[in-house]
This record gives sequence, structure tokens and C-alpha cells, in this order.
Amino acid sequence: MVWFRNFGITEVVWVVLFVAAYTLYIIRVARIGRSLNTPYRTILIKLALRTVYFGLLIAAFLGPSFGDSKKEIKSVGKDIMICVDLSKSMDAFDIQPTRLEKIKYEMKRVVESFSSDRIGVIIFSSEAFMQCPLTYDQNALNLFIETMNSSLVPSSGTDFAPPLRMALSKMENQDEAGNQQKSKVIILISDGEDFGEESSDIAKEIENKGIKLFTLGVGTEKGSQIYSGRSYKTDRNGNAVVSKLNSSELKKLADKTGGQYFEINESRNDVSRLINTISNIEGEVRDARFVDVSANRYYYFLIGALILLVLDVLINVRTLSI
Repeated sequence: MVWFRNFGITEVVWVVLFVAAYTLYIIRVARIGRSLNTPYRTILIKLALRTVYFGLLIAAFLGPSFGDSKKEIKSVGKDIMICVDLSKSMDAFDIQPTRLEKIKYEMKRVVESFSSDRIGVIIFSSEAFMQCPLTYDQNALNLFIETMNSSLVPSSGTDFAPPLRMALSKMENQDEAGNQQKSKVIILISDGEDFGEESSDIAKEIENKGIKLFTLGVGTEKGSQIYSGRSYKTDRNGNAVVSKLNSSELKKLADKTGGQYFEINESRNDVSRLINTISNIEGEVRDARFVDVSANRYYYFLIGALILLVLDVLINVRTLSI
């Protein structure tokens, strides 16, 4: 038998009060009986009865659990790899305060929404780097997200193929027997300026693996200049560089893999829709085991105490016979 509560000070106080009160009562009845020269031993019947149901009440309060039973516990979740564009164009401020700062805030929402799933982060521009492997640790994820900036990666353009290839490789390495590919998700976050030539090929591989690719475009069609250091970024001819959202490339990638395209612009934020869409994807059973469980049977003791209490009220026993 397992007890929900330990026998502590509260229970000790109640027992002491019961013993003290009944001891004083017995002494008082005994004195009266001796002075009247009458028997008073029938008081022991009431004492025994009340001691039993008092003990049952204490036992019920402690919460006894017994009875062996098995319960299956399943751990279900998804693998989500987030690829974040950290090229200089993500420092544009057509989305306040900047595209990247807005994305960092929204990524924390995504992490919070999928606390029971494994999430990883890949950062990229022309090359891809693993920022955080797949993990359940939300604190670590938020720390890596907070430290992201455009100086962490080379500033030689944007290529979608390296991060997508790395995400696919890492998910395949995490594969275990019986894993479902449909529970694996890749989120590609960028302003859509793709200068690579292999994005379509890697998208085809992702589609063949049955992995969902969701793309999130950030920026506006009007675009904005890119603040770099103490001035705006310029091209070789000295003209100000204006970065605009190129949603067409992101939409193509999502369509090729059976995923969806979402967007953040000056009047639209699809992150909540993205979260809801991923939430509707069925997770895989990562672990299933049977554990021993026992139920709290306090009510057996409580019912017994109430029955004896009713009997105590209904049955009269003379404590003094005259």
C-alpha cells in the first residue's frame, strides 16, 4: 500500500487532541461512577467504536493507494528543423525593427508552441551552419535564437540548397526504426532572394522523402535599404541597395514539396497560421512503455468511518448504570 501523504505533524496533533479529550472524558465518568458507586465500564464500547472510525478518518486523509494495474504511456512528437536566412538583406527595416529581429521574436513563439517536439536551427546565407541540433531544450533554443545576427555567416549572397540539404541530412541521421517521415517538418525563413542553382533538386529530394517544407517570407514588395555600420549599403557603382521580398521562389519550393507558403509583411503575419498548420500534422510515437499505477482508495476508509459514525449516533450505551 502506498500513501499519498506522510503521517506528519497535522495528524499527530489530531491524534493527541483525540487521546487527550477522551482521557479527560474517561476520568470524569470514572469519578462520577465511583462517587455514585455504580459500574461505568460500558464506556469502553464507545471508546473502541470511536477510536476505530477516528483511525479510519486519519487513514482516508493520508490517501491510501493499492491495487496493481498497468497503464501505457506514449511519447508522441514531431521533428522541426528551422532554416533561417542571415544574409545582409535580413537587416532591412521594411519590417520593424528589422526583418531579422521580427523573425527572432516569431521563432520564440514557434518554440513555445511546440514544447513537446524536437526543434533544431540552421543558419545560412551562401553556406549553411548548424546553430542548434534537434532538441527538446527550449532554453537552449531561445538562447541560440537570441544570439543570431547577420555577421555569423558569410555575406556573399543567399542560397537555399545548403540549408535544405543539411536539414534533410540531419533528419535522416536522426531516423530510427519505425519513424514516420510525415512527422518531420522543415521551415525555411527568408526574404526570398535565392542565388543558388540547386534548390529545385534538393526540394525534389525532400518531396520524395515525404517531408513537409513550409516557407516563410519576410519583407515587403516595396522593400527598403539595408543599414550597414554607419551608412546604407551600396553596390559597386555607389547606388543604394534596396532589398525587396521575392515570394515567388519561396512559393515554388513549398508547392514542390506539398507544403505551404506563409508571409510576414507590413500588414500581414502568418506565423499563427503556420503554427496551426504544423500542429495539425500527426506526430510519431517516439516511446511507449507500461508503468505500474495504483488508485487512491481513500473512499473505502471514509465510507467505513461514516458507517461507524452513524452507528455511534444511533446506538445509545449507558456509561453509568444506576
